[in-house]
Amino acid sequence: MRDTFIDKNAILGDNIENGVPIEEDVVIGNNVQIGNHVTILSGSRIGENCQIHSNAVLGGIPQDLKYKAEYTLLEIGDNNIIREFVTINKGTVSKGKTSIGNSNLIMSNAHIGHDCVIGNNSIIGFSVGMAGEVIVQDWANISGLTAIHQFSVIGEHAMISGLSRVVKDVPPYIIAAHEPLRFAGLNTIGLRRRGFDSYKIDELRSIYRVLFQERRNTKFAL
Repeated sequence: MRDTFIDKNAILGDNIENGVPIEEDVVIGNNVQIGNHVTILSGSRIGENCQIHSNAVLGGIPQDLKYKAEYTLLEIGDNNIIREFVTINKGTVSKGKTSIGNSNLIMSNAHIGHDCVIGNNSIIGFSVGMAGEVIVQDWANISGLTAIHQFSVIGEHAMISGLSRVVKDVPPYIIAAHEPLRFAGLNTIGLRRRGFDSYKIDELRSIYRVLFQERRNTKFAL
């Protein structure tokens, strides 16, 4: 491992490739590949078997005026791929941490803001901008250049088309597209890939027809 700057109090697992600036109070698991010019800042926790590509910055100070240097964390699980120039900020007093689950792909130039919660097996596309306290549930697919407003919730198995502007919650299982963002059908291909059978897909299609296509008010539709 090429040693650039690693604080003596950082805790590093075995088989970490490439030396990078690693501050104190950092914990990294085994078999993590770290590219050139990556910066891992205080309060970061990274699991095992992750790939962190060149110029990513992990655990940066939140871009939020309420942050007053309180102790917070960035927690990243196992088997994640974090591509070039990704920035992920740690938490604020609101939640205390930013949390990334397992087996996610976060593509280049994406930004994940303070106190976000990302589940498992999601794809965060190129240059997605995610404000603070966004929740992304499991198996979501967010296409490139999408901007997501703070406090938004992206449901599981949802797919959001590229260049979208997300200013409200996105229900699970659907494709969201157009401007303004709206329901554009069931994420049928994604659901089949995840093992949903035809009966369950037809049931979901019927539910969403009532919710989104029959022009009822939400309370009556539910």
